[in-house]
Amino acid sequence: MGVLVFSVTCSLLLTVVRGHSLFTCEPITVSRCSGMPYNMTFFPNIMGHYDQDTAAFQMEPFFPLMNLHCSPDFHTFLCKAFVPACLEQVHVIHPCRSLCEKVYSDCKQLMDTFGITWPEELECARLVNCDETVPATAAVTTNIHGTQKTPGQTRRDYGFWCPRHLHTTNGQGYKFLGIDQCAPPCPNMYFKNYELDVAKSFIGIVSIFCLCATLFTFLTFLIDVKRFRYPERPIIYYSVCYSIVSLMYFIGFLLGNKTACNEADDKLEIGETVVLGSQNKACTVLFMVLYFFTMAGTIWWVILTITWFLAAGRKWSCEAIAQKAMWFHAVAWGIPGFLTIMLLAMNKVEGDNISGVCFVGLYDLDASLYFVLLPLCFCVFFGLSLLLAGIISLNHVRQVIQHDGRNQEKLKKFMIRIGVFSGLYLVPLVALLGCYVYELVNRKIWETTWVFDHCDQYHIPCPYQASSSFLYKLK
Repeated sequence: MGVLVFSVTCSLLLTVVRGHSLFTCEPITVSRCSGMPYNMTFFPNIMGHYDQDTAAFQMEPFFPLMNLHCSPDFHTFLCKAFVPACLEQVHVIHPCRSLCEKVYSDCKQLMDTFGITWPEELECARLVNCDETVPATAAVTTNIHGTQKTPGQTRRDYGFWCPRHLHTTNGQGYKFLGIDQCAPPCPNMYFKNYELDVAKSFIGIVSIFCLCATLFTFLTFLIDVKRFRYPERPIIYYSVCYSIVSLMYFIGFLLGNKTACNEADDKLEIGETVVLGSQNKACTVLFMVLYFFTMAGTIWWVILTITWFLAAGRKWSCEAIAQKAMWFHAVAWGIPGFLTIMLLAMNKVEGDNISGVCFVGLYDLDASLYFVLLPLCFCVFFGLSLLLAGIISLNHVRQVIQHDGRNQEKLKKFMIRIGVFSGLYLVPLVALLGCYVYELVNRKIWETTWVFDHCDQYHIPCPYQASSSFLYKLK
């Protein structure tokens, strides 16, 4: 079993590396291991370290054991584990299980005395059974072409490594920057604290304003229900949808990060992270309500343009349009319900630590494209086409009745109302779509910039082709 686990671990490590670069041995620079029979090594090692500086830093807690000579083989074992031998035949030599068991037995008492924890990656059962007496004479000792690095040589690209405090437990389905069991940091990774405070205050104020405006429209309808007949009736359902959306954002403003973020766990050394998936019930409920009524409100606006077109372009009566109300409701509530259930099944719930709510597509580009951007673009295109067709029809009618001043004036006011209402809806929506497009185009650059800015802080590989001036020019 240990052989199988060790083989799988090595295969995964080599797969990660080969996915980014060619296999390349590199000279040993760790002073503690410079006297080994080999002078070339390869990373990542079995400890998961991506370079020699990190390995040297992680070796420091074991130096007391090395200095006290708790085992004659401790120095050899430590170097083989942290700085493995690399052969020109594209082969890495790791310590054997027998050597591990001997060193662990010799040094167990001193480790307990100094409080040194034996790494989980170095559990002897995980190492392969091999013959430790075979010398590493095949290790690279000469300058083989393609094996040694020069100062000007491009560094190996290790990709993104999830920082330790962003790791999550298995089975939660978390994924961040392509890495499984990794979560985005909380608070937001792209904004500073004072910027977040301004954004949250703005969202809270606007949500209150929108809630009051939409509720006023709905209350006006309740006072005189007969006043809002088709084709104007969809305005009421549209207002109800966006009053609930505004309420969700106001609730998110009150909750802060309590729902959108997971609390830090000092015992597990896990920091505060963004909620991903449907593990958090409160976050899931916020997502369901917010996404459902956001899409339903947009579809009701499209239905409003349909009813206006039927009344203006096709000369349908109010009664004829009202007979299709069942189909309007089926589409307006059915499509958002289907999309919401699909997203829940795909586990695409994501916490928004700016607004405090939960939505979709905040960290997943594909979800943002297929479940937010494309549906909204389709609705805008379809609704705007019908709106323009209706206005053209009304303008034609106005020209026909140009000698009827009274009806012409009524028709002119009706066209102005349609244009103003549509503009008040379309301008913010088109601006939102522009923000989504801008985000999709620049998200990769933002992510690379964030990794570059925090790689030293989190002790993870820095983007090998990145420089701060280059990245900030692209922002």
